[in-house]
Amino acid sequence: MGEDGHDPPGIDGDRVGQWFEAHAGGAVELPLRFARIEGGLSNLTYHVCDGAGRRWVLRRPPLHGVIQSAHDMAREHRIIAALADSDVPVPPVVGHCDDEDVTGAEFYVMDFVPGPVYRTAQMVEAETDQALRRRIAMSLIDTLAALHEVDPDAVGLGDLGRRADYCARQLRRWRRQWEHVATSDLPAFVEVHERLCADVPAQTGVAIVHGDYRLDNLILSPDGDVAAVVDWELCTLGDPLADVGILCAYWADPDDTFRTLPQASTHLPGFLRRGELVDRYAERSGRDVSDIAFYLALAYWRLAAILQGVYSRFASGAYGRAHPDIESFPQRIERLVDAAHAMTVRSGH
Repeated sequence: MGEDGHDPPGIDGDRVGQWFEAHAGGAVELPLRFARIEGGLSNLTYHVCDGAGRRWVLRRPPLHGVIQSAHDMAREHRIIAALADSDVPVPPVVGHCDDEDVTGAEFYVMDFVPGPVYRTAQMVEAETDQALRRRIAMSLIDTLAALHEVDPDAVGLGDLGRRADYCARQLRRWRRQWEHVATSDLPAFVEVHERLCADVPAQTGVAIVHGDYRLDNLILSPDGDVAAVVDWELCTLGDPLADVGILCAYWADPDDTFRTLPQASTHLPGFLRRGELVDRYAERSGRDVSDIAFYLALAYWRLAAILQGVYSRFASGAYGRAHPDIESFPQRIERLVDAAHAMTVRSGH
């Protein structure tokens, strides 16, 4: 149950409690308490606690409007479990439930990993200094390089996705997604798509690509190291530089006039600048990053399509309640497309 004595939307407390008794290991003191974890804009995430103070995290798809490829709980569970013994920190997994009768959809459960998740500049200013921010940025980029060094075959993820033509596949996928969920005409979205399709760089190897790598998808330790990488729903095999592009699209520099995340904190003193992140990644990975402008433009364009889908699902009630900033979504989508367009013009793509 939630703090108000009722189960939150998406949770059947009694049946989920029975599943925990059978799968969570050790005695579970019922009833369980559930609290929705805010921040994510796709799958639903809940903090779970029993009467003895044991804590877990449960993930399930939205209440409706589900796109199977984007909300596949078994796949996400599999990825995290496969990385458990790698150099990439992930939460320990408890189990996956494919019986939709338990709580209306499949779900999976992880152990709770303590540590801050920095979602706002206010949190960062209150809890960190410049030295810690630099440490966080260095650990963040080093962890991404470590992910891209993992051999997919060695961890049992060799069949996670097609290896070749990652960027071309992303361009096709998100163009289709846009056509399915668009609520207004935005010709610049199509123009950017055509520009990117005409000039896709040669893929820089094959890696496990997180797909949504950013500061607020990381749980941190007190000394600023990455304690766990979360939100693997967009993970696949492909071009590792796409992850660098996504990170840079989310990253806010002090002189940016537009921030992908309005609550971004990385413009604060101490954090590396966007260019420094790319240089650090190149140093740690040994990869050629000379085409990073293409990957940044692709990231902005792709995020516009993703946010359009999120906006459509919020508008239909798929998350159980309205997002407080939903009225700003159309403008943010347009600004993302504008940013992608500016990058393609500036770089010649």
